[in-house]
Amino acid sequence: MARGVNKVILIGNLGADPELRYTGSGTAVCNFNLATNESYKDRDGNLVEKTEWHRIVTWDRLAEICAEYLKKGRQVYIEGSLQTRQWEDQDGNTKYTTEIKAREMQMLGGPGEGSGGGGDYDQSPRPQRQQRPQQQRQPAAQAAGGNDLSFTPDDDLPF
Repeated sequence: MARGVNKVILIGNLGADPELRYTGSGTAVCNFNLATNESYKDRDGNLVEKTEWHRIVTWDRLAEICAEYLKKGRQVYIEGSLQTRQWEDQDGNTKYTTEIKAREMQMLGGPGEGSGGGGDYDQSPRPQRQQRPQQQRQPAAQAAGGNDLSFTPDDDLPF
């Protein structure tokens, strides 16, 4: 049986500075709102612009990085999954909220847009990279079976 897919990719601008908090056990959690814009022409040919707001939540080290480097107006790439939470308000009514639980964040734009430069922050688990044994490089002509090639052995090869 196939498993489901819950993946969200957004590129947008922060509506306000991120808010960093810590849980009772000391885990960092950061929340911020992200605006994505869409434009299209209606039936009459008029340009219509629509802004959608997304609630983003980050955890652990990614939360601390977001709080430190992201500022209102900054353009970012977010990758994560949808998550719906429920709680009871003061009157006992059940409330729901749907948010994006971010696993990756990349700052976009140049240094003039928000603070700092670009950076890629990924919270998804990755396997340890194994070191390949060093191989001696032989001249390209030898590697190709002695044929005369149009590049020199000092050229960077894509493999």
